[in-house]
Amino acid sequence: MKRTRHTAEQIIRKLKTAEQLIAQGKTVVEVCRVIEVTQPTYHRCRQQYGGMQAEEARRLTQLE
Repeated sequence: MKRTRHTAEQIIRKLKTAEQLIAQGKTVVEVCRVIEVTQPTYHRCRQQYGGMQAEEARRLTQLE
């Protein structure tokens, strides 16, 4: 799989897509395939960015 770096906004968008798919009954494995990330990456991003809005993520990157 090609290694790419995503912005915080892209990560949050993918996590929202993942939440919708899980609500539809998809498994985490299927969701990871759809959003094109590995399972460890998905769990790490969910832990770090879970529940954030895109504006909050922008503010976070500006503070860093």
